[in-house]
Amino acid sequence: MNSKSLFLIPILLISISIQSQTLNSDSQQFTHQDTLRGSITPERSWWDLNYYHLDISVHPETKSIKGKNTIRYSILEPNQTLQIDLQPPMKLTKAIQDGEELTITKDGNAHFISLKKPQTRIGESEEIEVYYEGQPRIAVRAPWDGGISWKKDTNGIDFIASSCQGLGASVWWPNKDHMYDEVDSMRISVNVPKHLMNISNGRLESVKKQENETTTYNWVVTNPINNYGVNINIGDYVHFSEVYDGENGPLDMDYYVLRDHLEKAKKQFKDAPKMMKAFEHWFGPYPFYEDSFKLVEVPYLGMEHQSSVTYGNQFKQGYLGRDLSKTGWGLKFDFIIIHESGHEWFANNITHKDAADMWIHEGFTAYSENIFLDYHYGSEASADYVIGTRTNIQNDKPIIGTYNVNSQGSSDMYYKGANMLHTLRQLVNDDEKWRQILRGLNKTFFHQTVTTQEIENYLSEKSGLDLTAFFNQYLRNIKIPNLEYSIKNNKLNYRWTNVVENFKMPIEIEVNGVTEWLYPTTIWKTIKISSKKINIDRNYYINHKQLN
Repeated sequence: MNSKSLFLIPILLISISIQSQTLNSDSQQFTHQDTLRGSITPERSWWDLNYYHLDISVHPETKSIKGKNTIRYSILEPNQTLQIDLQPPMKLTKAIQDGEELTITKDGNAHFISLKKPQTRIGESEEIEVYYEGQPRIAVRAPWDGGISWKKDTNGIDFIASSCQGLGASVWWPNKDHMYDEVDSMRISVNVPKHLMNISNGRLESVKKQENETTTYNWVVTNPINNYGVNINIGDYVHFSEVYDGENGPLDMDYYVLRDHLEKAKKQFKDAPKMMKAFEHWFGPYPFYEDSFKLVEVPYLGMEHQSSVTYGNQFKQGYLGRDLSKTGWGLKFDFIIIHESGHEWFANNITHKDAADMWIHEGFTAYSENIFLDYHYGSEASADYVIGTRTNIQNDKPIIGTYNVNSQGSSDMYYKGANMLHTLRQLVNDDEKWRQILRGLNKTFFHQTVTTQEIENYLSEKSGLDLTAFFNQYLRNIKIPNLEYSIKNNKLNYRWTNVVENFKMPIEIEVNGVTEWLYPTTIWKTIKISSKKINIDRNYYINHKQLN
């Protein structure tokens, strides 16, 4: 009998918040503004976002931004009011369509624009220009408490960067600030003082010197991109590059660092092609060949901005020189290069529709850390690492947050999420099958926004396992499964406690050096064994207790 036959279904069927910024999830007192930001309002749902041209000038001397966003959209259903988001103290100064200025009604961060032209032709493409200016929120503790970082490098030259996950891209530019609708393509034009360089997403199309002692950098993104993934990085940069021989052909890998850090970066960034080799093996081809891959130095820790991954790990191994697993394996790689680049597959390629499902970003990406180790150092090294990260898990609240109010769940989405996936790998019990499941995720949901349920259904179908209770246990509950057992008279008695309804996860044990499968439920079961001791497989994220 198949070792997991009782678990089969028909195929038809950190306590350290590492990179993502803190949302308002600790409070259950959600506001009207939370709803306007976190829900698909009627003023959002009727139009489909197609194209942005963000055209701005950045003024370091006044810590201000001024410009416009040209928004192209298609009509899904008739409506005459369009919602654009922009957070104070930034001001939306005017909106224009077909040369006519439009009326704007402000409700906190949400701006409702009354359109004069009838929006009635389904499928028709339309365009609107929104102008804005102001001093955007200064990042307090980027990237966790974000906005714009207005810093200086060691030479006293301006060093500026955006970071806005959770807080929202509307903290510094006007957009449809909800994750469900990604723009299909984008142009980013950033004007800066002539001694500075701006690095944004996609490929550099042109650099134009202006008469007023400034320079405009024009970047073009040809793939869908989420709003928080759009970034500006401004400084005294120098550039080096390489071409990676990837699954889909030559991939441009570009690196931008401060002038004084060039030699350190050339050494430290050797982790980037190693990352690409491991992740293409496990997750499938890099999702944005057309837009290239970049690492860009910034004055904060780092962030997963699409095709413009930001880096501030001080050219150290681990997480600012520390091993988050406390096993030694975390010092074998530069944490920011590996983790933030992992987000290119999970966050940027596969993107959650609602912030409540942020575990899809962070759980899989935290898991990418031990997948990197698996590829380069072997399965035992990767197991040591992910198991070591369990000390960062708090089990304070469920991983999934509250829907429709821009609320994420527990920071356990990182390493509880990673250990959940590591546990699932054991249940699949076939590493090549597991690899194809991970690659299949990125192929099936290529450049899509998704829900937790879609991911759950896919994993259940492709694994052939009924994972309903499994995901309820680890994503929607804070209880860790506890295997209770006793050994008397060559009999092993065992059961699950501290579990959700219908939790029946099988588990591997070792008896006298031989691996066996147990099929616990909440009801006591008994099997004969020829030993007074068992070893429970450490790869399962569970607790266990031997009773007298």
